Amino acid sequence: MRRDTRAVGPRSAASRGRGTAGRTAAVIVGAAYLVSGCGLVGNSRSSLGLAEQETMTVTSPMIVQGAMAPQYTCHGRGESPPIFWSGIPPHTKSLALVVDDSNAPITPRLYWIVFNISAGSADILPGAVPTGARVARNSTGRSGYDPPCPAGRPHQYRFTVYALNSMLRQPGGAPVKLAWSAIARHAIARGRLTAWARP
Repeated sequence: MRRDTRAVGPRSAASRGRGTAGRTAAVIVGAAYLVSGCGLVGNSRSSLGLAEQETMTVTSPMIVQGAMAPQYTCHGRGESPPIFWSGIPPHTKSLALVVDDSNAPITPRLYWIVFNISAGSADILPGAVPTGARVARNSTGRSGYDPPCPAGRPHQYRFTVYALNSMLRQPGGAPVKLAWSAIARHAIARGRLTAWARP
């Protein structure tokens, strides 16, 4: 069979469109990795090594047989849950809590970001924020706890506590990306609790 040796001219508009779409998809995938649990703490600007990430323990009585109690989702009162942690490194200056949905499409959905928690704290009480701590905006653009409300199928929610080597300068109500980036730059350890919620 004879090979087609015709000259190839400039790319068609459709081809250029596919190239642009491909680059856009790559940017989205990269952003998704950056804001994923591993990407956040494992990014090159963080002082935390990948092998040392899981050094803290996070627990909560809100979880019953691996599932979130309904009162902490949109099916109940929707109040923020109690979270407990231990194993904080000795040089920790502050703590941060990030709640996200690892099953959300494209990028995790952020439900709650609390930062500048005192390094001497060991918990967050239900429906409360520790004294002096600040709350960033969530994926809805509002500050505070956005109760999970999975649609279609069960989703897994991650409650990650980060030990930081500094207090953060961001104000309360800081944009979600700004808060995540600041946590990434100062994270020295973390602990994670996962829980499922049903539609």
